[in-house]
Amino acid sequence: MASVATPLRVHALIASLTWGGAETLLAHLAAGAPAAGLELSVGYLLERDGSPAAAALRARGIEPRLVGVRSLVAPADLRRVRRHVAAAAPDVLHTHLGYADLMGGLAARSLRLPAVATIHVMERSSGARERAKDELMALARRRCARRVICVSECARRWYLATGWDAPERVVVVPNGVAANAATSAAPSTRARLGLAPEDLVVAMAAVLREGKGHDVAIAAVRVLRAQFPSVRLLVLGDGPERARIARLAAPLSDAVVLAGHRDDVPVLLAAADVLVHPTAHDALPSAVLEAMAAGVPVVASAVGGIPEAVIDGETGLLVRAPPRVDELAAALGRVLGDLDLRARLGAAARARYETRFTAERWARRLRSVYEEVGARPGGAL
Repeated sequence: MASVATPLRVHALIASLTWGGAETLLAHLAAGAPAAGLELSVGYLLERDGSPAAAALRARGIEPRLVGVRSLVAPADLRRVRRHVAAAAPDVLHTHLGYADLMGGLAARSLRLPAVATIHVMERSSGARERAKDELMALARRRCARRVICVSECARRWYLATGWDAPERVVVVPNGVAANAATSAAPSTRARLGLAPEDLVVAMAAVLREGKGHDVAIAAVRVLRAQFPSVRLLVLGDGPERARIARLAAPLSDAVVLAGHRDDVPVLLAAADVLVHPTAHDALPSAVLEAMAAGVPVVASAVGGIPEAVIDGETGLLVRAPPRVDELAAALGRVLGDLDLRARLGAAARARYETRFTAERWARRLRSVYEEVGARPGGAL
């Protein structure tokens, strides 16, 4: 591997900077990039929801650039993406999410630029038109990206099972996150959220959309209130299901706090007693890694790449997927009712984070992949 003293210019191109794990992860990559000698720039194809993930990038000193496309395959938009990538003049292009994989991949191929693409999800689209788009994006990865990166072993097995690519081209690089150093600010953080020091805080950080399990989490908290009257559910995030989730939470009054999209999720997680992540499917959720970095135990569904991060009974507790309300409530009750267990799980989670999921480790692994596909400092256009 080349010395980190020799910078490698990386341009990350993503479909949008809306709410979502892949979108928010770019700021974590920005935090880890200097340790690997990576000079990161970011572009995004579409403006959605005010681009909330852009704020965290700006806080890391990166101003993301909007390409502004209207169509997936219109020649004018493909030329626009090509000009954007050429102007960024990277040594390697790293695309994230399907639209960027297609349009960025075509641009990189025409510019003879090394490119890689990361798969962040483990789900097929429904409907003939959306499935056709999936196939087109997969074709672009196969023809234009020199490696396809999956964020977990489970995600790699899923991707290869689709038949979209060859095993020797698909590699696993787990994501990483930047740790929050201000864990001592937990009491003031709780106060700002209207949470009392004695409250038992269950945090959930995920896009408010179907399949993430917000309904199951709310129902589990309703069950837990009989045993733990001070339990509070802190919901971090925004998304298309916000109104429905607010209606579900309304009968619990202030036992559920809908905090909306936040750029300080690691700080808020440090003020929680446990993270709950009852998702139906997930490749490797960043919220789980952020909780581990904060030394917070995780209760999550055993699905996708989650068991590769959370060791059941050691760094958190896993429940069957799809999660049932009674099983989720029982697992949360175990953690909330045992302070020693919380402390043991949290310490083990932090230790596992430090050895596997730091932003710096992630960036170094990515640099190895970039160099493997031919990226060299000063090798841009």
